[in-house]
Amino acid sequence: MKPYPFTAVVGMPDLRLALVLSSISPAVGGVLVRGEKGTAKSTMVRALAGLLPGVDVVDGCRFSCDPATPDPACPDGPHAAGLPAHRRPARLVELPVGAAEDRVVGSLNLEKALAEGVTDYQPGLLAAAHRGLLYVDEVNLLHDHLVDTLLDAAAMGRATVEREGVSVSHAARFVLIGTMNPEEGELRPQLLDRFGLTVEVASSRDPEQRVEVVRRRLAYEADPDGFADGYAAEDSALAAEIEAAQRLLPSVKLPDEALRQIAEVCASFEVDGMRADIVTARTAVAHAAWAGRDEVTTEDIRVAARLALPHRRRRNPFDAPGISEEQLEQALEDSQPPPEGPDDDGGGPGGGPGPDDGGPVPDGGPSEGAPPSPGEAPSGNGSSPQKTVNAGDTFRARVFRVKGTGEGERGRRSRAITDTGRTIGVQPPSVRDGRPHLVATIRAAAPHQRARGRSGPGLEVRSPDLRFALREGREGNLVLFCVDASGSMGARARMREVKTAVLSLLLDAYQRRDKVGLVTFRGADAELALPPTISVEAAAARLDGLPTGGRTPLAEGLLEAARVLRVESIRDPRRRPLLVLVTDGRATSGSDAVARAKAAAGLLTDVTTIVMDCETGRMRLGLAAELAGHLGAEHVPLSEVAAESLASAVRERTGRAA
Repeated sequence: MKPYPFTAVVGMPDLRLALVLSSISPAVGGVLVRGEKGTAKSTMVRALAGLLPGVDVVDGCRFSCDPATPDPACPDGPHAAGLPAHRRPARLVELPVGAAEDRVVGSLNLEKALAEGVTDYQPGLLAAAHRGLLYVDEVNLLHDHLVDTLLDAAAMGRATVEREGVSVSHAARFVLIGTMNPEEGELRPQLLDRFGLTVEVASSRDPEQRVEVVRRRLAYEADPDGFADGYAAEDSALAAEIEAAQRLLPSVKLPDEALRQIAEVCASFEVDGMRADIVTARTAVAHAAWAGRDEVTTEDIRVAARLALPHRRRRNPFDAPGISEEQLEQALEDSQPPPEGPDDDGGGPGGGPGPDDGGPVPDGGPSEGAPPSPGEAPSGNGSSPQKTVNAGDTFRARVFRVKGTGEGERGRRSRAITDTGRTIGVQPPSVRDGRPHLVATIRAAAPHQRARGRSGPGLEVRSPDLRFALREGREGNLVLFCVDASGSMGARARMREVKTAVLSLLLDAYQRRDKVGLVTFRGADAELALPPTISVEAAAARLDGLPTGGRTPLAEGLLEAARVLRVESIRDPRRRPLLVLVTDGRATSGSDAVARAKAAAGLLTDVTTIVMDCETGRMRLGLAAELAGHLGAEHVPLSEVAAESLASAVRERTGRAA
């Protein structure tokens, strides 16, 4: 069955252009496609492979060495000049989210290595993607150990295996393309920066275009080959244009004026590092070649900036990606050299001073519709604007961990038995997964050498002798925030401090690859404001709009938290929970509120819980500390959530003891 044609995909011109430019110049660094589900992201990416020109490879080389410039360190080499070669189509290699590390980087035949003393290396997906495309669907769900592997390969252009005393390295240069749904969580900043371009896609709201999408999809499903043949001519023409642009690319000039424009545009958006400038320059050159020009123009820079900068100007994980078109146009205008002409001493028309130079302003004062300056009350007889409680600047939060050792998904919070990390022992012989343990394998095979009739220096190792390492690393947890949003929390701007602390803990959860959820309680009931998700951005958005007021139904909040954790333990049994209860300990809603809260706390004694005490002022009741005792939880005052506050408290206590 033929794949869906590239030119048959309706709409998404930015994605089409980004993929084409990455194909023309692989040095751009690939494309990250962000968008809601069902927008044909994967369809367009998979269709791209059919447009790429073929590549020449050395016969018999499993690592796709170019016969013109073979890799001198190729495991199948060295390749002498003039070796037979053939041309094959460019590959699109898909990296599954749940792939094992050995499948990605390759694996060693341990039995052969021990018995014969030779390195029998089986190439992985990175070798297959060399000089082609590496596609990761749902790249934001990729495990950290695979992200680290991709980062190494993308940075060095090589994949290296260092294992059991054997070192193998081969070239791995590919165009990295990833698709993701932002609702399912964000991408690690290090990997995000490795994507050269990014595109936001969304389904069309035009009924006619939606009808055409459905019509073409149904036609393809009814007759895939016939449908593809109908667009074969258009795909072939586009492939020829891409190949022509690749030939033109080396001759495209990037003058100093264009470089200065690129630098000023990147500086105006306050991007981090210099990679943005380099990628923008490469993309502008590729766009000029695509347009058939031999020199970069302002239009090429404009297109390149729109694709290369949106994901690089984010200041923290909760900032929405994107750039302002007005700011881009202003930056391009400011970067233009001043026009040559007679000096003009006047700032306004006719040589007189203009408004910006201290001259008179038009009647009516400031321009109509301009927002009032900070602190200025809005004019008119309308009612005063509604006040909202916003969070302050985030800080580095203390690290709270789940007690004991788990076996959950790899992350960066609590201790767990994983397939990465430090070796702490040997798995039982019945376990046949993970990395082999060399010493234990030799010990298991050594007593049987005489019975196996071994002769010579080699060691005869059989499959039952293999032993695998027991490793301890870190896991990601479910961090469930249970936040008191009653009226008492709104007093003395307390909710601002609470939101700042919780937002800082959310940022910490993002960095540690946790799942998060949000339960709030106020008035007479509790609400699951956000079901457990890996989208920390969604949690931050719900927290930002959290209303306050009413009585404190503490028992209902604890019961809802227990219900959520019980349901989640069925859905995701390996992920251990960490409950963060944000409250001042009061229980004022309903009859016997305090007794019901204590009874509800008994349902959570097996859960690692942090009670964040929000009580402030000189006269404190200590109810949150008492609640922590009922829960068997750690009691943490709101002022000690920051890591710096904890360090100061430790130094103060140490000084008193001395």
